Amino acid sequence: MEILMERLIYAARWILAPIYLGLSLALLALGLKFFQEVLHVMPQIFSIKETDLVLLVLTLIDLALVGGLIVMVMLSSYESFVSRLNLASETDKLGWLGRMDYTSLKNKVASSIVAISSIHLLKVFMNTPNVAESHLLWYVVIHMTFVISAFAMGILDKLTRHD
Repeated sequence: MEILMERLIYAARWILAPIYLGLSLALLALGLKFFQEVLHVMPQIFSIKETDLVLLVLTLIDLALVGGLIVMVMLSSYESFVSRLNLASETDKLGWLGRMDYTSLKNKVASSIVAISSIHLLKVFMNTPNVAESHLLWYVVIHMTFVISAFAMGILDKLTRHD
């Protein structure tokens, strides 16, 4: 009975596979939104104000960072929790794949969130005439919460690491 229970629990990891596949659909949606933004600005490229163009570029960078985060979480989590990726050629395999454990993934996700939050905060600061002053304070507080949390996770990981 115990062996059967352990095998069932171990096999349950495959429930995660469709979730990671769903992340690839989220990545597709993000890619579509990216190109929608690019196509939206192209007819206006010569008449758009420089500030508006910079805000758009920051939005595109934001989308690219979120896309990279999705890929990182999707692939490394699949390889860590479900099954190793069997690629036709080792040259197809990303350099970090297979070497990223849960702790390093968690740290990379935290630092990615800080980077995404930083870009969002920069967009808010560049658009301050259109943002309420009380909202500015909250944006900074939320960003600093991300920064402090990522820093604290890094310190905790360093203190608890047994090399």
